[in-house]
Amino acid sequence: MKEEYYDELLGVRTSELQMGFHRSFHYHRYEPTPYQALDELFRHYRLNSSDRVVDFGCGKGRLNFLIHHLFQSTVVGIEMNEEFYEEAVANRKSYLKKAKAKRENLYFYHCLAEEYRIHPKDNRFYFFNPFSVQIFMRIINNILFSVEQSPRDIEIVLYYSSDDYVHYLEDHPLFVLRKEVNLSGDYEKNEYERFLVYGLMY
Repeated sequence: MKEEYYDELLGVRTSELQMGFHRSFHYHRYEPTPYQALDELFRHYRLNSSDRVVDFGCGKGRLNFLIHHLFQSTVVGIEMNEEFYEEAVANRKSYLKKAKAKRENLYFYHCLAEEYRIHPKDNRFYFFNPFSVQIFMRIINNILFSVEQSPRDIEIVLYYSSDDYVHYLEDHPLFVLRKEVNLSGDYEKNEYERFLVYGLMY
């Protein structure tokens, strides 16, 4: 029910799942984060209009539009699949028209996640298990290099994260777990149905 409600509210189409699998084992099948899960996340985790959020493997842009709608943050979607990228761009046009948004601070880039050049103001990074830990590690290194150049507080938000992602961040000397949001209802039976927020150690 929430899937249709939010898509209608935002003026977008994000619900159809990808059929089949990507030919590379490094990249995983597209599946949008359920709106019900995002509802719970944003009850416990707030963003500011000054934040700049990057969604790696954004698909059709669901997270991007919801964040913009709720917080007016700048949101950047990175998508390697050309078809999904084009759907995200079409959704952007439809969303902005329906929302009559004053700030058009929504961006989509068609490229490999590890090739995205981290912007000096990017400070929140979202991952719904979109690719292998090898690519994840490369992106974390890109983020840390950017922070070295432009010091700022950053946070990594993981949803349904693989054990490899968690082990990597838990063992990393620069990151600490700041928040865990466990989901209720049908979701609580699955230990992976949770959000983990890691930040830089002070």
